[in-house]
Amino acid sequence: MTTANHTVGGVDGAPEPATASGAAPGRGRLTGRRVLVVGGGQQDHGLEDPPIGNGRAMAVLSAREGAAVAVADIDRDSAERSAQGVRAEGAAAVVLVGDAADDRAVASMFSDARDGLGGLDGVVLNVGVGAGLLLRGTTVDDWDRVMAINTRSQFLGCKYALQTMSEGAVVLVGSVAAREVLPFPAYGASKAALESLCRQAAVEGAPSIRFNLVHPGLIDTPLGRQASAISARRERVRIPARRQGTGWEVAYTALFLLGEESSYITGQSVIVDGGLTIGPRG
Repeated sequence: MTTANHTVGGVDGAPEPATASGAAPGRGRLTGRRVLVVGGGQQDHGLEDPPIGNGRAMAVLSAREGAAVAVADIDRDSAERSAQGVRAEGAAAVVLVGDAADDRAVASMFSDARDGLGGLDGVVLNVGVGAGLLLRGTTVDDWDRVMAINTRSQFLGCKYALQTMSEGAVVLVGSVAAREVLPFPAYGASKAALESLCRQAAVEGAPSIRFNLVHPGLIDTPLGRQASAISARRERVRIPARRQGTGWEVAYTALFLLGEESSYITGQSVIVDGGLTIGPRG
């Protein structure tokens, strides 16, 4: 599978890791867990053969690793398709529909996930939109919409996770745009705010609930391809790994942070970018 200038696969013809393609079997790392994935559907943006998005990969992988999964999304049909993937892994699935940036909707989302799954001990907050190109091309409405969705949704998710869960782990999903200068300033600022939010939640949740933040780099998802259509420079970025990542690779990072293997990690930001943020720019 390829994007414009980056092959999604092994470097120089090396085999693609099974985890990167979603072909690796489960190992029971979330057996018995109850996980809510907010933003667990995906928009395909008109692509005929869309790659899997981060949220759907997280939902399916959690199921493959033994968890029951509540898939929450503003788009019912998209959430249902993700739930089908969860059930195909032999796991129980609950579909929830609501606006992740609306207070009452998120409160219901968490209580319904807890009731539907018989408890809740894992949450992924995977919500984000972009609008506006460069500061001069970003309107006030663009800025307010991005902040209202990207930052408010994660704030509400953290708030209701603290109120609903007695123990477990929460994974926020940000972007390397939080640390890099990219042509989408509202998006970058909204994602940068999540680092402070994650630290605050980690302190309030300790020691029973851990909060960590994943910052994906250039990932071959439907949204990523839409971003490339807006700014062709995205496809010309030099990545030391010599390819864009996949939604599965982001999902495996979230899996680690949800599970017991990361029991002593909280309040941290994990960058998943193939070396993008440390590589040469020329």
